[in-house]
Amino acid sequence: MPSPLWRRSAADLARTIRSGEVSSREVVEAHLARIAAVNPIVNAITEVRADEALAAADAADAAVARGAELGPLHGVPVTVKVNIDVAGSATTAGMPVFAEDRPAADAPVVARLRAAGAIPFARTNMPDLGLRWHTASSLHGTTRNPWNPGRTPGGSSGGEAAALATGMSPLGMGGDIGGSVRWPSQCCGTVALRPTQGRVPHYDSTVPIEMPIAYRLLLTDGPMARTVGDVALAFKAIAGADPRDPWSVTSAAAADGAGPLHIAVTTDPGGLGCDPTIAAGVTRAAEILAAAGCRVEAAPPPAVAEAHELWGALLAAETRTMIMPLARQLLAPDALTVIEHLLAAFPELDLAGYTEALARRTRIARDWSIFLDRFDVVLGPVACAPPFAPGADLAADAMAAILRSLRLVTTCNLLGLPAAVVPVGVAAGMPQAVQLIATRHGDERALAAAALVERATPPLLPIDPRAAVAG
Repeated sequence: MPSPLWRRSAADLARTIRSGEVSSREVVEAHLARIAAVNPIVNAITEVRADEALAAADAADAAVARGAELGPLHGVPVTVKVNIDVAGSATTAGMPVFAEDRPAADAPVVARLRAAGAIPFARTNMPDLGLRWHTASSLHGTTRNPWNPGRTPGGSSGGEAAALATGMSPLGMGGDIGGSVRWPSQCCGTVALRPTQGRVPHYDSTVPIEMPIAYRLLLTDGPMARTVGDVALAFKAIAGADPRDPWSVTSAAAADGAGPLHIAVTTDPGGLGCDPTIAAGVTRAAEILAAAGCRVEAAPPPAVAEAHELWGALLAAETRTMIMPLARQLLAPDALTVIEHLLAAFPELDLAGYTEALARRTRIARDWSIFLDRFDVVLGPVACAPPFAPGADLAADAMAAILRSLRLVTTCNLLGLPAAVVPVGVAAGMPQAVQLIATRHGDERALAAAALVERATPPLLPIDPRAAVAG
């Protein structure tokens, strides 16, 4: 008996829709029914655009019937985080003040998903302004981890990860300024790609201020799914320059080179400590890659602790000067508390310090470029600590530890490097993931390494959150 449609990958759904084995309407209806069944438990989906999606599905089925040219995601429903513009749907950024901000046009990534045949049919939850590593929104409420409601689903794309993990969506879009697609993927067992800075264009028509330079250097949109193949498919669809993002580029993939991938492994990036179960997951992924023919070598990448501190200092500097005047007026108390803890964790920079920090970024980028000229991929943890209990980030000391645990994640944001996250198993009842980092414009190389890990790891998803609640 075939598996329910909501269990299938985006690539498989697209194939069966193109072949006429199933209709796009059937696929959309299956996902709408899955949302009705499990979203009340996890609160990952904030808006369902059912009528619009069913009309688009009927149009997709008509295109199949008349033999039209079809895109690689033809007829496949997709979800989009609520800080990415979808025409006619509120770009809320998780906040009541933006609840009626309905853009007239799609963000570049959404327009490209539509051009590939996808159907944006629902929106996913995030914390206020996205500046929190737990998904609790003053507008949409709190998203629960479908594996264990006593653990965070991550943030800021925690709604997206929980929706994917439970089969409410086969493919989605998030954004990443400090791990926001990668950390939720560790928490929920999904796959994600933080692309090379600039390869995926970013534009939000509803933001009330122009984004400052460090924010632009650190932030990118990225695809999330349950399989590496689906993430790669989405990345190919959304990559390339767009005039609304003057820093976006169209780039050819970095050459993979002849022979096996050369992998640098770090189980404790920066030497600040790593939970043993997480280090064991990295070791397991290294063994998988070695068995697949890769050259695997223990080799710590450079300046991880320094890069993390620099990421925090730059983000905090621009948050203090440009974000906080607005945030203090708009944010709910918990969201404001977390941002204040973030600011307290990093030194305040004057103009000379800010200028010097940008120069240090170039030096560290050079060190990493030289390191990645020797190695094809760095394999390491996502966070060096397991998912924390909801609300733990409201304590200053706990928030500082959470930030330190994400130091390999934030290094990639600082340097604009591509990083894929893929599950490697289960530890203590929670999914465990690893991060695979490549040189700039080496996104496909990071995904190729992630695919090798995925091939040797039993599928974890989708899961039923009702079992976690019952347990």
